Amino acid sequence: MRLDPAFLAGPLAHRALHDITQGRPENSRAAVAAAIAAGYGIEIDVQTSADGVAMVFHDVDLARLTGASGAIAQQTARTLGATRLKRSEEGIPTLAEILAQVAGRVPVLVEIKDQDGAMGPNVGTLEQAVAETLRGYTGPVAVMSFNPHSVAAMARAAPEVPRGLTTCAFRRPSWPTVPERTRHRLREIPDFADVGACFVSHDAQDLGRPRLAELRTRGVAVLCWTIRSPDAEAAARRHADTVTFEGYLPPPGPLGLSGARPLDPDRPRPT
Repeated sequence: MRLDPAFLAGPLAHRALHDITQGRPENSRAAVAAAIAAGYGIEIDVQTSADGVAMVFHDVDLARLTGASGAIAQQTARTLGATRLKRSEEGIPTLAEILAQVAGRVPVLVEIKDQDGAMGPNVGTLEQAVAETLRGYTGPVAVMSFNPHSVAAMARAAPEVPRGLTTCAFRRPSWPTVPERTRHRLREIPDFADVGACFVSHDAQDLGRPRLAELRTRGVAVLCWTIRSPDAEAAARRHADTVTFEGYLPPPGPLGLSGARPLDPDRPRPT
């Protein structure tokens, strides 16, 4: 199992090509449409609804992105679909809706947000929902998570889908609910082989970690997040094979602005 080369051919738009000043909230259909039009690959996040549907949304709580209160996991997919994203007429999309919109034209990197809360083994519902949604999708797609248990669950549920670990230094201020012992363990990426990963997506502020260089010398694809300027991109590319970006427009890759794959009328559409 290898990561599709399309993921390394150009940069990936972080939470799609969002720009709230232009009416494109993060992880929205409008942001996805803009990324496709520009020829960028797309990174999106998924959380689970109360009825077990994979929803494209970053936060655990609804407040920052919608103004509504409560946890996303406490609402049904139908309610979430009717919950408007701030400064937009869009509701929160499902993963199935975003895949249908992309239809294989650009690569889609799906980050499965930790459902355990402390990087533990209390996962499975969201992973199963993602696996079922991806079944039959023919475009370039891969999944990743900070939680190795989540990546292992994807290996069981959808062994054919390329999977990776989202990684960082796991410093306490950013991970207050994760025990210190777990944070120390995860920062050295010890589970890479055990979960059958084929890539990592690492924090750009920590790309000098020797473990990353070791993985890269073994042919492992190293992605990074989140790049916000051309200078930061140039520095990151000394250690990483491609970048996840936001807030500026990097060159989209060797295919240029027309790099989005055209729709194939004979290609089965995801449902």
